Amino acid sequence: MTTTINGILIGPVQDFPEGEIRPATMPDGTNLAVYNVGGTIYATADLCTHGEASLSEEGILTGNIVECPWHFGTFDVTSGAPTGMPCTVPLKTFPVKVIEDSVYVEF
Repeated sequence: MTTTINGILIGPVQDFPEGEIRPATMPDGTNLAVYNVGGTIYATADLCTHGEASLSEEGILTGNIVECPWHFGTFDVTSGAPTGMPCTVPLKTFPVKVIEDSVYVEF
């Protein structure tokens, strides 16, 4: 990982294909789920706030909604807002910048 004034480099844009979820780890050990929704990259905490399942490993992304693999609750990855029960606590989101085909997360 490279740290710059733009944030933490998590990889090139091509590592985050549209419609898919990929994991990333911040230097402090925070695990992220990184999503490409319609060509825009978003990042949230990786663990579901209801059951602590990894969203990047087994979550299902449909449009801008990620479904947790444990209890099938859902979140809007663009805001972190819970959109389906049993999830009620929002996911933490992280600002993302794409600069010259590289993806940075502000931390």
